[in-house]
Amino acid sequence: MNAGVAVGPRYAYIGNRTDGSAGHQHPGVLVVDLLDPAKPRVVGEIAPPSNGTSSRELRIWTEHDLLVVLNLPCGGSTHDCSGPGRSSLRFYDVRGGRARAPRLIKEFSTASAAHEMFLWVDPSRPGRALLYISTDTPGDGAIGLFVLDMSRARSGAVAVVAEWTGNRQLGGQLHSVGVSADGNRIYLAHLGGGFAVLDSSDLARGTPNPDVELITPPEAALRWSPGPHSAIEVPGTSRVLTTDEVYGGAGSCPWGWMRLIDVTEPRRPRLLGELRTERNHVQSCSRAPASSAYSFSSHNPTVVGGVALVSWHGAGLVAAAVDEEGLETLATFSPEPLARVATEDPRLTSGPVKVAMWSTPIVSNGLIYVVDLRNGLFVLRYEGSGADAIARTVFREGNSNRTG
Repeated sequence: MNAGVAVGPRYAYIGNRTDGSAGHQHPGVLVVDLLDPAKPRVVGEIAPPSNGTSSRELRIWTEHDLLVVLNLPCGGSTHDCSGPGRSSLRFYDVRGGRARAPRLIKEFSTASAAHEMFLWVDPSRPGRALLYISTDTPGDGAIGLFVLDMSRARSGAVAVVAEWTGNRQLGGQLHSVGVSADGNRIYLAHLGGGFAVLDSSDLARGTPNPDVELITPPEAALRWSPGPHSAIEVPGTSRVLTTDEVYGGAGSCPWGWMRLIDVTEPRRPRLLGELRTERNHVQSCSRAPASSAYSFSSHNPTVVGGVALVSWHGAGLVAAAVDEEGLETLATFSPEPLARVATEDPRLTSGPVKVAMWSTPIVSNGLIYVVDLRNGLFVLRYEGSGADAIARTVFREGNSNRTG
């Protein structure tokens, strides 16, 4: 099963939601040559992590030729693994010829169960980068978020510089975070606690022993069931786009969708609008297939100019207009499913729906790269409203502030 994707100048790297324990032919991170984007080619593979973990989140810090792979414990029923393992981060050299055959520089085992990560590259200090890593760990006092300074990762030095243990303030557990371009705000996608904002200005400034504090009072957090999966800044605005993640078939209809939030006053975030596909309306639920192993939930977003690109499980890739008025669907893309695959996702594709668009869309040199966990990597050109802004974009992804 495919996982997250990282896109570099020549090569893409695609993770895997298995651990190789069941004899999978390609259990590691695949290296894909993008010289001809119309004909991507698998040209290599990074060795898989240990059994019990899978390579699901990847980022590239292009300016330092570093690939970061987050290996997560298997657990639950959404992966094809041998059993529980321990999360870790692996840092690879992808400079020059290493881009085709990455070399491991450093493995960092995390004390907490890491879940997702946001790469923040300091816009005012070249050579400085932080990884904001959510843990998806519930409970009072649990570390919901820790921050790694990876500025010297090429020499094998990474260190935790901050932690946030505020789950007890909001209730529930943190799923993932977005970080403002200037680094002064962290946007929480908190399961149970909803959407809220943290002050991370100490981290942005590089203050020793930085504080990370909740700005939004718990009673003012925006809450809905089950809560947000992602929360990312709409570039150049005081708005944040959120998505959900809801597994399960007919019993979970109408699944989850997108929301647009005004954070002009972070103490009182305000809902501006919502966007659902046809499948995300209650009236469509009577037509939902009886199986429990599929989903039509939103998942991972990226915003370029005034266009949001969102992987939307069974609905494919959705493009939506984002403006002061709210959200509006512009276009959708759904791949033709492969007739057969080696491994079906137990909860997303083993039922009647054979599309599971999953990764964060990445725009690189005007093209969109997105991974369906069943059907593979897709390279798309967008031609709808707002296409000029996407065509001019050198780089944009929703889970980092990188722009080049």
